This record gives sequence, C-alpha cells and structure tokens, in this order.
Amino acid sequence: MKIGVLGSGVVGKVLGAGLLQCGHEVTMGTRSPEKLADWAKANPNGRIAAPDATAKWADLVLLGVKGTAASEALRGAGAANLAGMVVMDATNPIADAPPSNGVLKFFTNLDESLMERLQREFPQTRFVKAFNSVGNARMVNPQLAGGPPTMFICGNDAEAKKIVAGLATQLGWEPADMGGAEAARAIEPLCMLWCIPGFLHNQWTHAFKLLR
Repeated sequence: MKIGVLGSGVVGKVLGAGLLQCGHEVTMGTRSPEKLADWAKANPNGRIAAPDATAKWADLVLLGVKGTAASEALRGAGAANLAGMVVMDATNPIADAPPSNGVLKFFTNLDESLMERLQREFPQTRFVKAFNSVGNARMVNPQLAGGPPTMFICGNDAEAKKIVAGLATQLGWEPADMGGAEAARAIEPLCMLWCIPGFLHNQWTHAFKLLR
C-alpha cells in the first residue's frame, strides 16, 4: 500500500519505518521536513512531502500527531483529499497538564472520544483507532514473553477495520475489533493505564493482552 504518515514525531517515525519494513511505500507528511532528516537517512526508501501532497498520494493515512494537533493536521492534509480515505488514528486526547499521581489528564471525557470528534469534523473519512495504547518502543514487532500482544481497534467502517487489522498483524500484533467509533471512549483511556507503571515505576516495556 501507499501509506502517508501525518506527523514528524516519534510515533510517526517508528510506525513509518515499521511499515516500510513490511514492504509498503511510505511518505511522511510534515510542515517541518528538517525534523525528519535523521529518519530520511535511516530510511532511504521513504519519502517526505507536504501534508496535502501526502494525502493526495496515499491509499491510507496514519495520523500520528499529538491529540491537541489532530484536527489541525487533518485540515492541513485537506478534507477533500481525505474523503473516503482510511485514517489509522494513533492519537490520544492528552491535555497540556502534568499527570496526577501517574494518571494522565485528557481533554475529553468518557462520553466522547477524540476519534468521535474527528469523525464528526471529517464525516467522509473512514477513521480506525489503533496504536494508541502502547509506547513507541513496542509498536513494531513487540517481543514479549506472553506472545503477541493485542491491538484494540474500532471504527464505523468494517472494511477499513479489516485493512488496519491486517497492518497491525504485519507489525506483530493480534488485532481485536471492539466495534464502532464509540468504543474509542474505552480504547483511548488505555493510554492512561499503559502509562501509569511508567510514571510511577519507570516501567515502559509492557503491552496489553486480551485472553479469550
């Protein structure tokens, strides 16, 4: 696939490199290409372009920016370019405030997820929540004693979720479909839970596993 990555932070860099390793074409969409100079050297088969050019080129877009910048990043890519597009949403609604006893603060509540907000703003885009519930060090081919961990996904479009589930499998995960966009109200707070051992005990190497 031709995959466009919106964002020049560590999440976008890690997943972009991982998707290249899986054999996909990857273009990093950014307004600050200088932030990706090291990534470009390490990944010579990748491309760098403006956000709107990236969205026009891509078959699928990965949204890998801060939650506070998610809407702006999508607007920069262009609503028309994203119409009908599958957008793998790896964002979390983390507020610009310090954690409270290890617990992150969100700018949403349990009755509304960030992905639902984005889906309303870009109604023709096919959002799928994924890769928001683990740190970047474990996003690609996680090697854990308990086996492949679970990647919880959700979204309103069944075919879009199948596509994202396939990508998650390629990256070493067992995808678990949690239903429609409303399920992001539960999946996004997994970021809070994942971060608590890190903030309290400097433990950042775990992942979640759904046992059936």
